[in-house]
Amino acid sequence: MIAVRGPAGTGKSWFAASLADAGLGRLCFFDTERKARLLPGADGSHYDAIEVEHPDELLPFVDWALGEGKAEQGYGCYALDSWAMYFGRKHRATVQAVRDRTGDPTAQPSAEELQADQVVFQEVLRRLCVDSGACVVITDQIAARGKQDREENEVGRVLPMTTSGLEYFVDVMLEVSLQQDGFETRRIATVVKSNASDLPVGTEFENPSFADVLAQLGAGPAPVEAPPMAVLPEPALEVDAGPTLAELLVEAEGFGVGRPQVLLAARHYCGVQVLDELTSDQTADLLDRMRERYATSGDSAGTPEPEVTVSKRRKKAA
Repeated sequence: MIAVRGPAGTGKSWFAASLADAGLGRLCFFDTERKARLLPGADGSHYDAIEVEHPDELLPFVDWALGEGKAEQGYGCYALDSWAMYFGRKHRATVQAVRDRTGDPTAQPSAEELQADQVVFQEVLRRLCVDSGACVVITDQIAARGKQDREENEVGRVLPMTTSGLEYFVDVMLEVSLQQDGFETRRIATVVKSNASDLPVGTEFENPSFADVLAQLGAGPAPVEAPPMAVLPEPALEVDAGPTLAELLVEAEGFGVGRPQVLLAARHYCGVQVLDELTSDQTADLLDRMRERYATSGDSAGTPEPEVTVSKRRKKAA
């Protein structure tokens, strides 16, 4: 079960629809945003898209798809697009009902009413993520954030929480962003929560599909790679001397440090979201920190850092 989060327009719906091409059986696509008709194949020729006009319709649709629909249509995987729309409309209906009942335009639901909604929310997730026994993708929208809003902890970014508990039901959570690369735009999906050892936090996918994730897990066919495109040579430009990202990754590999660990360190020390955003100075800083941590002590990645190393670093910072 995978949750895909990101700002609007980053391709979350396209990723969810890619379930239809993963060889898992026919896709049942629950469309709470009522825009799946804009996706190719959603007319029933490639997969079935069910428009959910009212939030209370979602659970009955899910029950049908897991029962009669599965038997009649051969559904083998499911997608919900999007959780944010369903959650928001369902909560708004609860708030509006309270205000209509009390006559107070500023009234808010009580703790008991919110708890009753919580039961409904979690029942939808339980039916999809647990009872279905199938591959499921749930999309969720988050607002675009600047660097000043980023929070870090020792294992990666602190996940944005909702009262619905979506994070606790899915096995893997991807966060999707758009990166401008010259005249091209790339979609980068980064693992920010994972219960799978083959998908550690910090793993990145470029222009991902669900088949890419299955291939990484060793649970599906390898994705078809596009043929290499001819690249015209660019004129040589004068650049500042300094280590490159490739050099950083090569030296990290020598210390037993993988790319996901380098990404987490870059987020923590440099405030970047992808390694391609590192400047030459930031790359050099990460390289110095890594050499100080591993080269001077002779440790490999995963060995606890000696206290004397920490003391030296603090003394140097002072």
